Amino acid sequence: MIKVFIDGKEGTTGLQIFDRLGTRNDIELITLPEDLRKDVNARRECLNSADVCFLCLPDATAIEAAAMVTNNRTRIIDASTAHRTNPDWVYGLPELSDDRRRKLKEAKRVANPGCYATGFITLVAPLVRAGIVAPDYPFVVHAVSGYSGAGKKSIAQYESEDRDKLLSSPREYALTLSHKHLPEMVNECGLTAKPIFNPYICDYYSGMCVNVPLFAKLMSKRHTVGSLIEFFEEYYVRQNFVRVVKKSEIPQFLPANLLANTNMLNIYVSGNDEQILLSAVFDNLGKGASGAAVQNMNIMMGLDERTSLV
Repeated sequence: MIKVFIDGKEGTTGLQIFDRLGTRNDIELITLPEDLRKDVNARRECLNSADVCFLCLPDATAIEAAAMVTNNRTRIIDASTAHRTNPDWVYGLPELSDDRRRKLKEAKRVANPGCYATGFITLVAPLVRAGIVAPDYPFVVHAVSGYSGAGKKSIAQYESEDRDKLLSSPREYALTLSHKHLPEMVNECGLTAKPIFNPYICDYYSGMCVNVPLFAKLMSKRHTVGSLIEFFEEYYVRQNFVRVVKKSEIPQFLPANLLANTNMLNIYVSGNDEQILLSAVFDNLGKGASGAAVQNMNIMMGLDERTSLV
């Protein structure tokens, strides 16, 4: 029996992890009474009595919680941005390489990826590693997400009966071209410059589409739409949760909520021989958050990574 404590269970990610694990017979969930939820000593006891802790907390609180774990047995999966570029933590995207998957199996400290970052890194990291694009390529990223990605306050705002009519329109944000996911995107892809990142929050609950356009003439190794599809198919051939969509299956319209309520991520390569568009579609709450966290826990504990995620 694996003892699990979710510190921050009341947030969107924490609640989804709780729901995913709650029906499993190999998991014992450690919970705190409501009146002790913010009690430091009670949390410390729970953190140190668990085999696996999920930190679904603001960055500063996550750092404090990680420091409370004083034994060598408890393994931590941090869903905040606090440790995603920390070299002492393993970045939890197992699909990147066999070596990353091996490190996750052995890890005591894992940083769960950000949602937008998951899409970008899945598309770009393989290209940089293969020398298809240079680390200084001038990447531009356009992305849309369901409103659940903004947290409980935003969910309540969007689902209010008397909500502002402007919420019915897609809302562009991060207009300063600064976003909390950029450091991990740069770090995991080995880039020498941060991309221009242009995200939108939209009027639907969950689902995400991350788009990365490429100019063929700026690529270090010239590729076509077809050859890039073949490249991604080979790169992700053994992965359970990444599917590369065949050229004949690319739709006229690509819904961002296509894979809501799953842990899947679909890669699309479209465009033409001069301008190529890479797209990653997945659930910002699934492969972009709680699903990825449970997948990482399964790997760390030596289980089938698909457990409770099929």
